[in-house]
Amino acid sequence: MLNPPAATLPTEANALSSGAPGTPVVQHFRQALLWPLRLMPSPDAKPTHHGPWQVLRDMGDASPWHEEVDEYTGDSSRFHERHYNEFVSFLPYVQRFLYGEGRSRNKADDSASGSDGDSPMRIFRRHDIAAVRVVSQPGDAPITLDVVHCDLYFFFDIDVVLLNLEVGVNNLSLAEAQDILYRFGRAYPSGWEPDGSALHCMASVEWLGADGRVLASSDAQQRESFLSHVAQHRAPRISSHWAYLMQPLVSDHSEDPGTLRYRQIEYYRMPVMAYLSMDDPRRLTRDDFVRLALVTGAGTTDAHLPYADHHLADFEHKYCYDRFWVDAGAAPNTRYLCNGHALIVVGDAHSDFFCCRDRGVLAQFRHQHFLLFLIAHFQKASLLMFSDQLVEALKRLDIRSTPSVKQFKRAIRSSFERFLRFTHRYWFHEISEQAQVRALSHMCATHLGLDPLYDEVKSRIADMNTYLDADSLRRQASTVVRLTVVTLFGLIGTVTTGFLGMNLLAEADAPLWRKALWFGVVFVATTWLTIYTMVKSQRLSDFIDALSNDRLGFRGKLAALARVWRPGAD
Repeated sequence: MLNPPAATLPTEANALSSGAPGTPVVQHFRQALLWPLRLMPSPDAKPTHHGPWQVLRDMGDASPWHEEVDEYTGDSSRFHERHYNEFVSFLPYVQRFLYGEGRSRNKADDSASGSDGDSPMRIFRRHDIAAVRVVSQPGDAPITLDVVHCDLYFFFDIDVVLLNLEVGVNNLSLAEAQDILYRFGRAYPSGWEPDGSALHCMASVEWLGADGRVLASSDAQQRESFLSHVAQHRAPRISSHWAYLMQPLVSDHSEDPGTLRYRQIEYYRMPVMAYLSMDDPRRLTRDDFVRLALVTGAGTTDAHLPYADHHLADFEHKYCYDRFWVDAGAAPNTRYLCNGHALIVVGDAHSDFFCCRDRGVLAQFRHQHFLLFLIAHFQKASLLMFSDQLVEALKRLDIRSTPSVKQFKRAIRSSFERFLRFTHRYWFHEISEQAQVRALSHMCATHLGLDPLYDEVKSRIADMNTYLDADSLRRQASTVVRLTVVTLFGLIGTVTTGFLGMNLLAEADAPLWRKALWFGVVFVATTWLTIYTMVKSQRLSDFIDALSNDRLGFRGKLAALARVWRPGAD
């Protein structure tokens, strides 16, 4: 576990790159990336009731990911004060979502419920990657970041997985920290410079093992492979170092076989959290805070705002949480910056509380603040997933195909049911009564537009469900009309043949074979007449409507009768 600089000495490469004298220095830097992805069914996989985390768990040693047993196991040696502070920060219904109901309760099979006893959230972690070596721009000195942990978050009944990668390093210049924030968390390059270098991406990224061996590296400079992939699949190609990190999960458009497949569901820039322990945060200018809050990368030597003044007129009100931005209190000069996509905390490295791992700002950043950030982005990813599923169901609908219509109805009904479960299990407006957690949660939700997005998806699903209900009522009404027509015309024959108990054919004393023969003839004739009446029931219904219309003359009613047998009358 990487510790603040009081307990860890910087590496030689990082110490040399800490900036010129007089420039702001980041004594300790943490970055946590959160990458929401949609889980896709494998085209070759057989239907199963197992969740994706169970598939990953069953792979055993064939997968680098292994289920993480959390600290809430009853083992007091693993349960620390920071875990307790994390737990009590949230309201009870959020606690049940994050931590479950407790190990003392009887647990059912998690494939059937997913929430009895255990949390509906499953965490898998890989331990083979110890560090990542990055080069921001060609010619820059490489910077090695320690990998604190690398996790996958799965959720019961929701086809979404979140990759969480936390890295840290000591002694960086502010410009280097801004560049890492800006360039590192990109799933693929947005374009290329004229010289062929990837635009806005790291020039080089290498995953390192515990022995320093390079496990995988980025390929963002291979322009043609990205272009050909988009031309062929109409989908972006994930950079090789991120694809390696996700294995054995593979991209949905990848040619590699894989039971667990994923698809990008949000913007290609990953949501990011950052913790910057500064030697003197008051030396940061408004330009520095704007670039940190909006994650625009390092500026030039001339201090200029990255955007127009009028665009940033309400910057402090909109993006800053300045409750602790005072030179007093337990954590003086601590400032929180939030734009929904990013949550940044900047504070004083000389404050013991700011750097405290168990009860200080660093502990809050890695626990309470991370979880509120995770909840907000999980909710957004889930809503986008529901929206995608509706679109896919409509794309597969062929109203001329009965199986297609039935499959569409099942898909919409399933989406409606799952959305109801999502609403009651995962949708929260308030997650905490602690002022700081509550305020930051509201800032994230507001910038992400969660409430409008929820209302939009809810309205779309409700419209689909209303359409299905109306279509079912229409079909039932049509069936009732057809049965009424058959009954009406069958009533004529019933009354005619049954008048006064009349028997047109006196076959009561006839031999059995003759009665069976007459029974068969009448049965076939009646069946044919009933089927024929059903076939013509729509036209016969129109004829009955014409008969009951007092304003229609005799000729009009005869014309309606003639249309019953006229070809193409419908």
